[in-house]
Amino acid sequence: MEPHKTEPREDRLPPLPEAQWTDAQRAQAQEIIAGPRGKLISPFVPLLRSPELMGHCQRMGEYLRYRNTIGQRLTELAILVTARFWDQGAEWAIHAPIAQSEGVDRATIDAIAHHATPSAMPRDEQVVYEVCTEILRDKALKDATWAASVALWGEQGVMDLVGTVGYYSLLAMVMNAARTPAPATGASLPIARA
Repeated sequence: MEPHKTEPREDRLPPLPEAQWTDAQRAQAQEIIAGPRGKLISPFVPLLRSPELMGHCQRMGEYLRYRNTIGQRLTELAILVTARFWDQGAEWAIHAPIAQSEGVDRATIDAIAHHATPSAMPRDEQVVYEVCTEILRDKALKDATWAASVALWGEQGVMDLVGTVGYYSLLAMVMNAARTPAPATGASLPIARA
């Protein structure tokens, strides 16, 4: 039996009232609010307890989500594969609707949600799926997967993709440890964490 399945699921690190923020917390939160996110979203609520870490995380995430070399559609697909691997409901709820609006087919999203391999994906999405699942599951990439990804995006694109998986794995671990709840709106995972 997995421990997290039997423990209560209350949020360990709920939002801190702004009036209680330290100067360091306020400065880092303001950087997020002033950026493309526009507000302090789910992963940054627990990270606010370590403002310097939060600042470094948010800057990396801003690059990986908004300015990387593989584009938003493929980035959102990578986020979904990573969120599902970690059973991270908050990331899934935020990013499943974005992925669909960016052009990821609903059938692909549903397959990932049910731990199934999507079928009939465009070639670039298939390679993203392979890179993400191999690096998460096998902790390595097959030579053929490496070659296919470099052919599509070059070495920088592959590093951006692998960096996206690593970054969203970090956020998933933070939110899973803190038991950050999924937002009330958004797509939920079909198998909720207990």
